[in-house]
Amino acid sequence: MNIKSLLLGSAAALAVVSGAQAADAIVAAEPEPVEYVRVCDAYGTGYFYIPGTETCLKINGYIRFQVNVGPNAGGDKTTNDSSWDAVTRGQVQFTAKSDTEYGPLTGVIVLQANADNASSQNTKLDSAYLDVAGFRAGLFYSWWDDGLSGETDDIGSVVTLHNSIRYQYETGSFYAGLSVDELEDGVYQGTFATNAAGTTTFTADDGPNNVGVAFGIGGKAGAFSYQVTGGWDFDNEDGAIRAMGTAELGPGTLGLAVVYSSGPNSYYSTAEWAVAGEYAIKATDKLKITPGVQYYGNYFGGSKNVPTDWDGLGDAWKAGLTVDYQIVENFYAKASVQYLDPEDGDDVTTGYFRLQRAF
Repeated sequence: MNIKSLLLGSAAALAVVSGAQAADAIVAAEPEPVEYVRVCDAYGTGYFYIPGTETCLKINGYIRFQVNVGPNAGGDKTTNDSSWDAVTRGQVQFTAKSDTEYGPLTGVIVLQANADNASSQNTKLDSAYLDVAGFRAGLFYSWWDDGLSGETDDIGSVVTLHNSIRYQYETGSFYAGLSVDELEDGVYQGTFATNAAGTTTFTADDGPNNVGVAFGIGGKAGAFSYQVTGGWDFDNEDGAIRAMGTAELGPGTLGLAVVYSSGPNSYYSTAEWAVAGEYAIKATDKLKITPGVQYYGNYFGGSKNVPTDWDGLGDAWKAGLTVDYQIVENFYAKASVQYLDPEDGDDVTTGYFRLQRAF
């Protein structure tokens, strides 16, 4: 009897354990709900809600292939003195927006990669800034980066990307703003000296942490648009002012610009003064042809190292033609040729051909 009882008890215990294991094996986890990406149409096309948040995100950019033509098109004469050079660029922009009690809070990051060839490449932060209630802070382009629509005009700064703080008031057809810019990699006045061996050196009058103040005013009135931009470079103790205007006239748009600089500075250093004009002809819905001209008074050229004043510099003139053709939506071709003739220098012809796909 004892043996029979022991066997029956063991069998019952095994059945209990096996039943418990079988019950555990058939338990299935409940499926988690999936949150699909929602379209955000509050800030225009292309935005979507970041899952789990009320922040709207837009991703856009472009791919560019370009062939540059001209003397030393490859850059440094010691490494590439070719008269043509092919380059490729990829750029991606992330724009995040969300509502606040002060209005939309915007954050922008722009990443850019440039490739001259397989081994000569660079990737950089092209812009990164915060924007709310008209205030902007970060790394962004100044009003001096703007210009006429063609490629002939040369009326902007040598460097237009700065760490800045800016306030800009805007309505539908008018804006006005003021910015404080760090001009650390801007233009420096100084003295050129040539030794007995013929080597020329430059000694800057000031150090790197330069600062400037700029303003921008612009707007539209019917078929006419205008912009006035100014800036004062404190370390160089000189400033510049520029006015631009465009008007729809006949089959195209006429653009005129004038710029004056009191002396070489980070806002304008190409010449003491200049006037530029163009006429952008809309030949078809896809084809635009833009001839342009510019005249420089006391021309120096685009350089970060400049003499302290404009004395002894000659004048110059420039003429060019730019052709834009939209192949299909978001894909276009551009060709440009420019001729520059400085009074105290050699004339030069440059140009490029570009293919670009935006997304």
